[in-house]
Amino acid sequence: MTPAGAPRAGAPRAGAPRAVMCLRLRPADGGPLGAEAYAGVLALLGGLTPAVQALPPDAALADVRGALRYFGCDAARLAAVVRVRALALYGVDAAAGVAGNPMLARTAARDARPGETLVVPDEPAAVAEFLAGRPVTDLDGVGAKAARTLCSYGLDSVGRVAAAPPAALRRILGARLGREVRERALGIDPVAVRPGAAARAVAAERPFDRDELDPVRHRRALLSLTEELGARLRTQGPGQGQVCRTLSLTVRCADRTTLTRTRTLTEATAHTAVLTATAYALYAGLGLQRARVRALSLRAEDLTPAERAARQLSFDPEDEKARRLEAVTDRVRARFGPHAIARGTLAA
Repeated sequence: MTPAGAPRAGAPRAGAPRAVMCLRLRPADGGPLGAEAYAGVLALLGGLTPAVQALPPDAALADVRGALRYFGCDAARLAAVVRVRALALYGVDAAAGVAGNPMLARTAARDARPGETLVVPDEPAAVAEFLAGRPVTDLDGVGAKAARTLCSYGLDSVGRVAAAPPAALRRILGARLGREVRERALGIDPVAVRPGAAARAVAAERPFDRDELDPVRHRRALLSLTEELGARLRTQGPGQGQVCRTLSLTVRCADRTTLTRTRTLTEATAHTAVLTATAYALYAGLGLQRARVRALSLRAEDLTPAERAARQLSFDPEDEKARRLEAVTDRVRARFGPHAIARGTLAA
């Protein structure tokens, strides 16, 4: 019989040089993740290893190879212990991903359900199977421009990139990027867990309960995504938050194909109205006709601190009114939770 909290896949080899754990956090009561609970889970990880990297607003990475030697257990068992303690002490239900490097651990944590640990075995065949059907945008280092280029050659999945001749990738992307993308597609990530490192991008996804054909529901999901991304950009990071310069839309279809479109904004922003208009334009540009959509995701990239960004002055009173209302809404949500105020379209 499998014990409670056991992983869904085999544990990494005992001699693996690296063991990385990624936690994706969600309060057990379904409410918002508070700053105190998030800090508590980070401190819990910090008690096991000094190599803890926060991934705001609801995730964290930890290199636990030293802790494994100290406690004499494998990473999957250690992840189960962390999940139990996070739930008992802070009321946080965590999904855990365990792998040999940060990229694989983050991907596993996104796939794991709350209260579970998903382990990517430290075997090339298992890693290849785990990554094969994923869109190229799941790979670290593959930005909007590189994704467009790869997709134009039919290399829209990680498996296809891994199977492509190395010389072809170098010709398509350039020598350095072609080599790095191939390494990532093979599950190789040389980047270590970096304590205190700031996030370089913010992403969110909306999966549908069933393959969705209704464009109205697609647009509603996009509105929900831009509301979330805008709020996260404005409230995370130092000072006045962050702004993004690039927005990418990824559409995952029922037949496992992935469509990605990216747009560079005229100016860096975290204004929800601008993000929403851009997301709608990206969606319209795909020209989807009766597409059976499984999930929609948005990724805000090229992040910079808001205080360093230049903003074009507007003489439109409605725009200024919307920005003031946005600031008030952020303060209310910070005090009473993210669901204290919602658009009527999304609350329906």
